[in-house]
Amino acid sequence: QVQLVESGGGLVQPGGSLRLSCAASGSISSAYVMGWYRQAPGKQRELVSTITPSSSTNYADSVKGRFTISRDNTKNTVYLQMTSLKPEDTAVYYCNARRITTSRYYWGQGTQVTVSS
Repeated sequence: QVQLVESGGGLVQPGGSLRLSCAASGSISSAYVMGWYRQAPGKQRELVSTITPSSSTNYADSVKGRFTISRDNTKNTVYLQMTSLKPEDTAVYYCNARRITTSRYYWGQGTQVTVSS
């Protein structure tokens, strides 16, 4: 199993910024597609963004232009820089790793992001 630990969540005012981090227990340089998902109360978990080993990225339409995903392979860490946050962004954010060779998914425990004044 791969362990993922998220951090960086918290309370922020609308229009503010947060940077989420996801630290992986092993190397993510080439074997994993990394992603961020979120789940709001009463809602299903939804994809926010993904990043491949070659740093190709995808974003949900709702966060395009506001969120940026990145990875630091030397630190085995993936980040989600969130700007211009909206109340609708309030959710538990989960880090995800998909092992390319096996298509096996791994999940972190999540970090709460609350956007409110």
